[in-house]
Amino acid sequence: MPYQNIDASLTPDEVQAIKATFQDVLTRMPFLVNLTAKERKSMLKTGPDSVSFVQNALSAAQDHPDILPSSFKVDHFQRDMELFTVLTELTTFAESVMSQIDDTRLALGSEAMRQSTQIYEYVKVIARKEYTGLRGHFVRIQGAITGA
Repeated sequence: MPYQNIDASLTPDEVQAIKATFQDVLTRMPFLVNLTAKERKSMLKTGPDSVSFVQNALSAAQDHPDILPSSFKVDHFQRDMELFTVLTELTTFAESVMSQIDDTRLALGSEAMRQSTQIYEYVKVIARKEYTGLRGHFVRIQGAITGA
């Protein structure tokens, strides 16, 4: 859908329900981890080009478990790959939702900046005419623009 000016709101109850839904997602996946930047950098990555490598390795392990040491658990490897596949699908969906939330937030911020600039221009004209009711607003808005 093309972008149009957004005229929407969320009630506090709706916000709470959305947060509860996110919390429910986290509760359903207690195995999720948080990696440090160093950990992320040091890990082997499984991307689109290496998935077939991993799938072929799993197939070889399933077909010929006798070539692997007894400590290697093929069923654990298979479960890891199944979960990886599901999490990849969920990541795609979550990234789509996050992108829409972020794009909407960006559009709203842009609208707010455009409207604020318009208000500032009106306040600036009136405040210069010494309309005392707006002088304080003018000083604060101008200070926010200049970073003072």
